Amino acid sequence: VQLVESGGGLVQAGGSLRLSCATSGGVFSNYGIGWFRQAPGKEREFVAAISWPSGTNTRYADFVKGRFTISRDNAKNTVQLQMDSLKPGEKAVYHCAGKYKNFPTRPGEAEYWGQGTQVTVSS
Repeated sequence: VQLVESGGGLVQAGGSLRLSCATSGGVFSNYGIGWFRQAPGKEREFVAAISWPSGTNTRYADFVKGRFTISRDNAKNTVQLQMDSLKPGEKAVYHCAGKYKNFPTRPGEAEYWGQGTQVTVSS
């Protein structure tokens, strides 16, 4: 399974970005998808995840609840992460990750990773 992230960029504090994770090489609806981020000098951390096959269940890290929304489109084999009210400390490389018939909420649980997309938030 291959995952490719897009949608990162530079945004001012308080602004929004919408990240997308495109997948190929597997039956997309069999995979739960998570978003993680890694800031320079820090460990990779969980951001949000969505269940298979239809995304009925979602989970969020406490620090993004109410600001970020994860969703999936099985017809397009994509998962989106809508990020609102971004903060300067959220500058990081954001990665999507997949797990067969489960959803990863820890980096060690993921089976497949994308290369990541850079998000920079200016103050």
